[in-house]
Amino acid sequence: MNDFNIYKDPLAVAEAAADYLFQKIKTCVAKKGLCHVALPGGTTPSLCLELLAQKKLPWHNIHWYLGDERCLPVGHADRNDTMIREKLFSQQPQAIKNFHPVPAELGPQSGAEVYTKLMASINRLDIVVLGMGEDGHTASLFPGNAALNNNGKVVPVLNAPKPPAERISIGLSMLKSASICVVIATGESKFTALTQVQQGEPLPVSRVEPDIWFVDQAAISG
Repeated sequence: MNDFNIYKDPLAVAEAAADYLFQKIKTCVAKKGLCHVALPGGTTPSLCLELLAQKKLPWHNIHWYLGDERCLPVGHADRNDTMIREKLFSQQPQAIKNFHPVPAELGPQSGAEVYTKLMASINRLDIVVLGMGEDGHTASLFPGNAALNNNGKVVPVLNAPKPPAERISIGLSMLKSASICVVIATGESKFTALTQVQQGEPLPVSRVEPDIWFVDQAAISG
């Protein structure tokens, strides 16, 4: 765990993570002219995205992707892109032209094939932001699931232990290849998984090899 940052509560975590992403995105755009960022779903990162949306980013030079998506109809409340549209792009509507949602409505195999072509066109993500589940899963890569060992850039996920069972995820190999990987985790429910990560257990989130962690006191102390 290269860079582990602990804050008093979820708001402090979100503020610190948003500030960090703001600086890293600006630096990337200044250096390369563009920045490719993969975003997480879930409730923990949503506040960070809401705060990030208020910052003066070079919005036209940022392309946004999803780390994973649930195979549900477009517009479904439980899709990750629904949350991201609400938290990030409702405040920055001009930036939505650079948003690349996962076509999970096509089903896990077909949707993964389409998104693989998109990932291949950019080759490498500049920044990946991830959450972490209570079991140590990240994106939609769950412990013991076949998708975790699929070497594809984007992988179909079947028989996920959390509903819906069918999902699509950026694969482990592409997550690991990102220039910067950020994990955000808050709440007592994450204590067991974080303890296992610190003990070197090969949970999916550990295998991504994150560069920096933003966690709250409850997650680290239980």
